[in-house]
Amino acid sequence: MTAPPTPAHTGHLTAKLSTLDRYLAVWILAAMALGLGLGRLIPGLGQTLDSFKVAGVSLPIAVGLLVMMYPVLAKVRYNETGRILGDKKLMITSLVINWLLAPAFMFALAWIFLADLPEYRTGLIIVGLARCIAMVFIWNDLACGDREAAAVLVAINSVFQVFAFGALGWFYLQVLPGWLGLPTTSAGFSIWSITLSVLVFLGIPLVAGFLTRTLGEKAKGRDWYENKFLPKIGPWALYGLLFTIVVLFALQGDAIIAKPLDVARIALPLLIYFLVVFAAGMLIGRTLGMGYERTTTLAFTAAGNNFELAIAVAIATFGVTSGQALAGVVGPLIEVPVLVALVYVALWSRKFFTSHTQQKVTA
Repeated sequence: MTAPPTPAHTGHLTAKLSTLDRYLAVWILAAMALGLGLGRLIPGLGQTLDSFKVAGVSLPIAVGLLVMMYPVLAKVRYNETGRILGDKKLMITSLVINWLLAPAFMFALAWIFLADLPEYRTGLIIVGLARCIAMVFIWNDLACGDREAAAVLVAINSVFQVFAFGALGWFYLQVLPGWLGLPTTSAGFSIWSITLSVLVFLGIPLVAGFLTRTLGEKAKGRDWYENKFLPKIGPWALYGLLFTIVVLFALQGDAIIAKPLDVARIALPLLIYFLVVFAAGMLIGRTLGMGYERTTTLAFTAAGNNFELAIAVAIATFGVTSGQALAGVVGPLIEVPVLVALVYVALWSRKFFTSHTQQKVTA
């Protein structure tokens, strides 16, 4: 006899994409084109947007990311995160993939495809070290992943990012190449820029989301909060995403358009990275019996990267016109449409997890 899925998970797992979500790939491609067009048609727009900074953080991009992340973090049921922390299988697997396997895989890809282009190679390795703390909430939510698990895993990645990014950068750019007899690269990363990125892009929306849910439920109750309030703010996550993409490509459009062949060479290992790491996360999660929601969250948190941090570190360390910075810019150019496509792949894969669960119950 098979056991039906619990009510708490049934609605989430069978949620359907709205019209806005369903055509997200179209909106994202349009946002990219709009950003590139604005950057080319309006002289000095990129420099003007880039001039609005506080402590090295781009204000337009920060605003877009905050608007994007707040609605998703306001959906998290924070009183249920304890069950995620108790899931040692998920915690350990996520840490191993994010901080051991994924950076090592990006290092290998960078040397395989860009061995003759040291600046791009270094930039790609930096992208591999910057674990996702922002857009992963969007992909996870669209694919009906576990929101509470995403919040916990992103928080853990943020802490590791602050303390481990510099050390891993030193290891992958100096120590490991030296062991392998390969050329080394200086790795003078600013811990302050890494910490600031985490505080701005995760800390602010996380606190805002927590306070909104806590105060909203206390004042009006959970039913009002989840059925009245959340549907009103939900679309703003995608509005923020699209605004961020427009600004990002308006800022960096010239670099992308000026070197199409270089962009293609950087794009190929990135494409392989996103597809392989996502597929590995899904296969590992299913093999370990984590269920669809947590497996999807595991896969997206592993495949996504913090391009904001990667770009900021590359610019601060090597300069705004450096090849390292260009490699960071190409990251979201490939990551955004690929991970949108993987949302649909994840949703399609749900049937395999359903049958897998049933087989385990009947065994």
